[in-house]
Amino acid sequence: MFKPFLTLVLAATALSAAAHPHAHTHGLMALDVAVDARTITLAIAAPLDSFLGFERAPRNAAERQQVADMVARLKAADKLFQPDAAAACQLATVDLESPALGLGVAHGHGEKDEHADIAVDIVFTCAKTAAARFIDVKLFDAYPRLRSIDTQVAAPQGQFKRSLRPGAARLGLTR
Repeated sequence: MFKPFLTLVLAATALSAAAHPHAHTHGLMALDVAVDARTITLAIAAPLDSFLGFERAPRNAAERQQVADMVARLKAADKLFQPDAAAACQLATVDLESPALGLGVAHGHGEKDEHADIAVDIVFTCAKTAAARFIDVKLFDAYPRLRSIDTQVAAPQGQFKRSLRPGAARLGLTR
């Protein structure tokens, strides 16, 4: 029922990101959330610095371990994002993309750009999506370099923006 709406919202988000390719601020993350009949979809875009403290391919064993830990933590997205239990959601998929780290790139060649980012797409399938009133976001605890999350939500109740900060990291899904 909401698929055309979701597609339109995600396309608008992609166009917005493409229009601002240099909107790269350390400590800031963009989070787009789309709620439809059976899923909650999250799309993250952030500088690698917000997760790792560097924005390039790892140069030593310690940095490689740090990247591996970040990937494992993000793949366990249900620990970082906890939708309202009333919605009965389960983590379905997590896709990561960062050319600098060789994630999600067919050939795995790292970027030479000094401002490397990561994109994460997360999908939860839910038995009662309409019952979801919030998502608890645990990213600030996991990544202390993160200072702010700018969110855009597209839900059956409408579209709106929110800003999350440490200590205020519950994302309401209603207006």
